[in-house]
Amino acid sequence: MARRIAERVWAPGALIPGEEVLAVEFDCARATVNRALQELARGGVLVRKRKAGTRVALHPMREARFVIPIVRQEIENKGGIYQFRLLSNQVEKAPQSIAERLGLAKGKAMLHVRSLHLSNSKPYQYEDRWVNLDAVPSIRHETFETISPNEWLVTHSPFSQAEIVFHAALADPEEAAILDVRERDSVFIIERLTYLPQKPITYVRMIHPGSHRMVTQL
Repeated sequence: MARRIAERVWAPGALIPGEEVLAVEFDCARATVNRALQELARGGVLVRKRKAGTRVALHPMREARFVIPIVRQEIENKGGIYQFRLLSNQVEKAPQSIAERLGLAKGKAMLHVRSLHLSNSKPYQYEDRWVNLDAVPSIRHETFETISPNEWLVTHSPFSQAEIVFHAALADPEEAAILDVRERDSVFIIERLTYLPQKPITYVRMIHPGSHRMVTQL
């Protein structure tokens, strides 16, 4: 249901099908549909009124949603030529710090994907991402040969909550080598966690050269 809203299959203000209809379509109990609708309503995505049905919020993106940028589009919108390099892609046990950050059990097997986005052949963003396979099982066999993890998740896995942290730091040896900067040069970092109701999706650490500028329009 969240995906239909994100992709505008159910447009803002639209009356969605009733619980009984959705339960039949998704082959699940009506109580399950009800709980899902309640979670989406608490997230500001749906508006539920007794006897009036459930509608998609008129302004869900503004009121309750953060639009995750697709890095390719971000670069192309600035006039750059986009390139993407996959550095690693494997299922492995998450470090304790990552598991704790996502509220998962120690040693949880997760998909760990490292990649580099380039603009005009210059490093733009180093992406170090962990994905909860319980939340997005279909990503396990994705090769990322033609699409980046960022773009794949934006188009395939909607979220209901997010936590975003912005901060500056000094590049460690690995980050410096990947971004072609000097070790301990200043870098701009964005850390983002996204969730479905009661289930973490992904934690990603995005590192930019210190010259990076982030512009937000409201």
